[in-house]
Amino acid sequence: MKNNYQLLFLKGLKIISAALLLVPLTSSADENLFGYIKGAETLPKEAWETYQFLTSRIGKGVGSYNAIDSKTELEYGVTDRFTAGANLKMIAVNSSEVLIDAYIPKDINSSLQLSGLEFSMKYNYLSPAKDDIGLSTYWSLGYGWVDSHSGQKKDTIKSELQFLLQKYYLEGELIWVGNFSLESTYAKRAPIDNLPAGFEWPSFPEMEIGFSVGTGLTYRFIPRWFLGGEVLYESEYETEVGQERFSTFAGPTLHYASERWWTTATFFKQLKGGGPPNPNQDDMNLHLVEKTKQEVRLKIGYNF
Repeated sequence: MKNNYQLLFLKGLKIISAALLLVPLTSSADENLFGYIKGAETLPKEAWETYQFLTSRIGKGVGSYNAIDSKTELEYGVTDRFTAGANLKMIAVNSSEVLIDAYIPKDINSSLQLSGLEFSMKYNYLSPAKDDIGLSTYWSLGYGWVDSHSGQKKDTIKSELQFLLQKYYLEGELIWVGNFSLESTYAKRAPIDNLPAGFEWPSFPEMEIGFSVGTGLTYRFIPRWFLGGEVLYESEYETEVGQERFSTFAGPTLHYASERWWTTATFFKQLKGGGPPNPNQDDMNLHLVEKTKQEVRLKIGYNF
């Protein structure tokens, strides 16, 4: 039987899909061909684009866990090479019988709530359409006040710098992208009363540094439709413990692009992970403390 958040996620998809049928058609530039890997294209000067992302993160290898992430973003083409953006984040967490020291302190059944803000800048150095290969940098700065794992209060400041590559083959029918990113995070959890005896819930400030590398390849098999796949490796380090975790996700991506709007769906499965495990999880070859077994993401963009 589907839980409340799976039903909420499915209902959201139906509402967005129905709304898209009413959208008129014209041209889009920076369409997202993949769910997690970014392309190097930027918006044309003075163009606006809005995005809606919905992500369902499912499975901790013990108990029941499902989190829904929502991100609503607005981008503007300052120049043909420079795009600026801002987004609003929301989260809902449904967790039962999952206790993980320092990460999930108790059961929770929360509805969608505001969880953070983020600002971004993307600058293009080489155009994928005009040069042999496209190259851009993407920088973001965000502040969050809800923990993405537990749904509890947690102040987080995160900065990320990404290097984006993109290459067209077969006159644009086959497209490759590659990403490399560096991320720094400052976080401080709010204290929680009446935790289980001996449960670890540090409320002092923490600093983390992470990096990730990913790639994707997609092919236009019929007009407007692309089918491909993407892979993402992530690793995170803390000052006191060194490498804290790593994980590799991969999965298929389906993308549809009209002249004014586009949509992308991705199923992401964790293939391998490591770091201190939750001793109760059912698969010790995966990292199921901060990550989940699988993710499903839907992205929709509209150019105006």
